[in-house]
Amino acid sequence: MFDIQEELKKVPPKPGVYLMHDDTDAIIYVGKAVSLRSRVRQYFRPSHNEGVKKDRMVERIARFEYIVTDSELEALILECNLIKEHRPKYNTMLRDDKTYPYIRVTLGEEFPRVLFSRQMKKDKSRYFGPYTSAGAVKDTIDLLQKLFCLRSCSRTLPRDIGKERPCLNYHIKQCLGPCQGYVTREAYREQVDGAIAFLNGNYEPVLKELEEKMNRCSEAMEFEKAIEYRELIKSVTQVAQKQKMTNSDGEDKDIIALACDDRDGVVQVFFVRDGRLIGRDHFHVSIAEGDTRSQILEAFVKQFYAGTPFIPREIMLQEELAEEEVISQWLSAKRGQRVYLRVPKKGAKEKLVELAEKNAQLVLSQDKEKIKREEGRTIGALKEIAQLLGLPGISRVEAFDISNLNGFETVGSMVVYEKGKPRRSDYRKFRLRTVAGPDDYASMYEVLTRRFSHGLREQQELQEKELAAEYGSFTRFPDLIMMDGGKGQVNVALRVLSELHLNIPVCGMVKDDNHRTRGLYYENRELPMEKSSEAFRLITRIQDEAHRFAIEYHRSIRGKEQVHSVLEDIPGVGPARRKALMRAFPSIDAIREATVEQLMELPSMNEGAARAVYSFFHKEQS
Repeated sequence: MFDIQEELKKVPPKPGVYLMHDDTDAIIYVGKAVSLRSRVRQYFRPSHNEGVKKDRMVERIARFEYIVTDSELEALILECNLIKEHRPKYNTMLRDDKTYPYIRVTLGEEFPRVLFSRQMKKDKSRYFGPYTSAGAVKDTIDLLQKLFCLRSCSRTLPRDIGKERPCLNYHIKQCLGPCQGYVTREAYREQVDGAIAFLNGNYEPVLKELEEKMNRCSEAMEFEKAIEYRELIKSVTQVAQKQKMTNSDGEDKDIIALACDDRDGVVQVFFVRDGRLIGRDHFHVSIAEGDTRSQILEAFVKQFYAGTPFIPREIMLQEELAEEEVISQWLSAKRGQRVYLRVPKKGAKEKLVELAEKNAQLVLSQDKEKIKREEGRTIGALKEIAQLLGLPGISRVEAFDISNLNGFETVGSMVVYEKGKPRRSDYRKFRLRTVAGPDDYASMYEVLTRRFSHGLREQQELQEKELAAEYGSFTRFPDLIMMDGGKGQVNVALRVLSELHLNIPVCGMVKDDNHRTRGLYYENRELPMEKSSEAFRLITRIQDEAHRFAIEYHRSIRGKEQVHSVLEDIPGVGPARRKALMRAFPSIDAIREATVEQLMELPSMNEGAARAVYSFFHKEQS
């Protein structure tokens, strides 16, 4: 039994982070303190007023824990990481989890490329952004391809010069052909410098050159080429017009303002890079009664800059932050240079903050109903499903489906939904190793065994390396497994979980005779559902997505070859040996049952290859 009063006596007077747990052991609040002893004790003093939100939180505290750090700055960094990881109920939370795209120029390569990137790494590349629109970034890269004819391939140059034929981009005159040695490094670098100048906003030389080419083609009555140049001029002009708002200081800054009511808040961020407004974005934050504007902005700044790789030199805010000094130190350490937090009081900078606030207010008023509808489709639908199944809560759902090509090539799909939305980075495909023919139950058994065995191994490796904050692709387990099917598929899943000693709820997504979603099968009974409910619609979307992902995988396989043999996945077995195996054995099952000695009897098969074939079919599933 956790005795709060006794444990309070043990809290040290040192800086650190404290975590409050409820009676289900869920983390409901994370905070930091210069002195853990003073701060944590404050919560449990009858005379101390923490506000409505904190008072409600204190009523639910069953136990607390704390982590001691060497400084307040270390405590701030740890607090940000823990809030992002656990998303406690009583912390002011940033709802959006966005990553912004960059344009990356790979200057570390001898023949650089211009690429789309979601990360800004410490390498020799030069990055432009972040931008708020991935579509705009891709359009800009396509435009640069047409203007400067830089390569987009992944060949290693100059090592691979002349080894393969030039790609289609060279033939349509969107690449200078460095892979064939058709351009010198110096000439190619001039084009790269032109692309960098363009990305820096120097559009005039490009426009002037395009206009000259268009006029020459028109005079020579080469009207098709003239039209091409005219369209390029339009594209460049459109990109240039996006940079209307400029600032004479030419610095990087973010302008942050908040609009909120009693329950909802919107933070608007203007991104100014090299003195130009390159974009804006808004973020919805969940707030509670008693939160001040300063507290909401402070929580936003911590969470937003904990997750974005680019830190500007200056951040302009509406309100002073209570922890301004330590936040500035943290951001400066991340940037590698001093970062200033400022609240402008007059002039153009104050007008920019006011403009950001007006935009935030506009989004708040326009999107309030939209937000509620979206939450109903996602988080609300998950709450309905959890209530229907009698579960305490659902955040992550994994759905599985099996598909085969005339019974010969069987594949499995795994799709992941978090908070009611697809998390495509966690989707996985499985090509079956041990199942021949159209056996959906055996196929599902293999897929689930591989998925969860892999996850258990990753968890063990993380524990051994003490890397609990780092996740492998399979480490996170779902709160609910959804099977594409009824009783049979559910029982297969339960069997796998039992063998691996895992306790995860499993339900089946049942379809009617017309192959339409009908409802859920859970704990040996089919649960009735209203077809007009958001829960039913979410289940239908998940089932359709699992099926689509499996079919798409099949199409990619069929695109490569009409019929693919599982033998092609065996290392060291090339076309000649595959043909010999198929001639000597009547089926894949016969090859699977063959001994190493029987496999070695084939003329083209040595001992190493025979053992590779045998090991492939008999090794432990993973």
